[in-house]
Amino acid sequence: MSDLRLASAPGRWLLAAMVLGSGMAFLDGSVVSLALPAIDRDLDGGVAGLQWTVNGYTLSLAALILVAGSLGDRLGRRRMFLVGVVWFGAASLLCAVSQNIEMLVAARVLQGVGGALLTPGSLAIISASIHPDDRGKAIGLWSGLAGVTTAIGPLVGGYLVDAVGWRAVFWINLPLVVAIVFITLRHVPESKGAQEKLDLEGAVLTVLALTGLTYGLVAGQWIPAAAGVVVLVAFVVHQIRSPHALVPMTLFADRVFSAANICTFAIYGALSGSMFLLVLQLQYVAGYGPLEAGLATLPLTILMLLFSSKAGAWGDRVGPRLPMTLGPLVCALGLVLYLRIGEDASFWLDVLPGALVFGTGITLLVAPLTTAVLAAVPADQTGIASGVNNAVSRTAGLLAVAAIPPLAGIAGANFADPAVFDPGFRSGTLMCVGLLVVAAATAAFLLRPHDLAPTPEPAER
Repeated sequence: MSDLRLASAPGRWLLAAMVLGSGMAFLDGSVVSLALPAIDRDLDGGVAGLQWTVNGYTLSLAALILVAGSLGDRLGRRRMFLVGVVWFGAASLLCAVSQNIEMLVAARVLQGVGGALLTPGSLAIISASIHPDDRGKAIGLWSGLAGVTTAIGPLVGGYLVDAVGWRAVFWINLPLVVAIVFITLRHVPESKGAQEKLDLEGAVLTVLALTGLTYGLVAGQWIPAAAGVVVLVAFVVHQIRSPHALVPMTLFADRVFSAANICTFAIYGALSGSMFLLVLQLQYVAGYGPLEAGLATLPLTILMLLFSSKAGAWGDRVGPRLPMTLGPLVCALGLVLYLRIGEDASFWLDVLPGALVFGTGITLLVAPLTTAVLAAVPADQTGIASGVNNAVSRTAGLLAVAAIPPLAGIAGANFADPAVFDPGFRSGTLMCVGLLVVAAATAAFLLRPHDLAPTPEPAER
């Protein structure tokens, strides 16, 4: 039942559980990226090992998040959320005790499975349980607070890497798991959606397609990459023909849903690619330590904490077109300002301006984008819609981290040499700027000014 008011104690506890759960999954992306140089020194992973440390997690998350959304709709969203949280905690323990890069990558793959199970459920539970009048604000708070956990990750992670070691960034998940499970069992109601047959064939095709593409891009081998493309085409054909499609293609008949997912792919590809490069640039080239590199993201944290809820409410009033056009362009400007980061970069002159501008852009667009995706589908399909959108964002990040470093010339045993990494950072960042411009153009041309905005009621006589 969609009857919990956000101002009530049950509504606040529900939101807290969902923010902590999804935030924990998002947190590991930013924290682990910051710990990559320390992991490389300890486990001798090389550039491919670092890419797989990030992509092993993203691969299983992106490949399974669709079937996880369907499982939540079918078996219970709270139930799958809890399974995902506990699974994530167990995999985090394996990451923390890894003895070589291969074991770490395998544990990260398992961690991604847990992330896939819990991530779509968090948004679907909010949409199914919070009163419609509060839903936009709740999603805005979820976006902002979950985003804050993502952004604050480098700050906490930098301190942990400096003071304890890179393994601590995985140990910290265990007390979070205990808190999330306790709150969810006590305060989150169960909800279900459509009870349809699971598309296991589609799930297998998704795993094969993304694995082939990722391996081919990271290893620089065109045969597995081409095979991944072929399997991806087969997946689309299967979805069109299947009566129980993992991705109901009828969802994409809605113009807003299609446009929002195209924007999601471009925005999150740019976000993941640029952040992967930035945290390494700050350490390899600018000479920052992990904690200093984490502090460089603090302005983004503050902006999202203060203004994401307001951005969600603004998006409810004006519709998604304006924030989804303006936000990516502001982000692109922030990335251009990041190009000033070089050897001995000043935080105040070279890092802070880009962080402020980039954070403003992300704050403007995240909540309206998420609201547009969920509002464009029937209520009983919010789970699969959330799963599709999350799969799109994770796939974009997966492919960006796999493709942009080699395309930018970051490869080989000497990739960490500032003379090699610095020009690669600049080339890769400009690629991310291009993706953001594509997102802004998509929103401007495919969305209409008042899509999903409330219609003014006639004045009373």
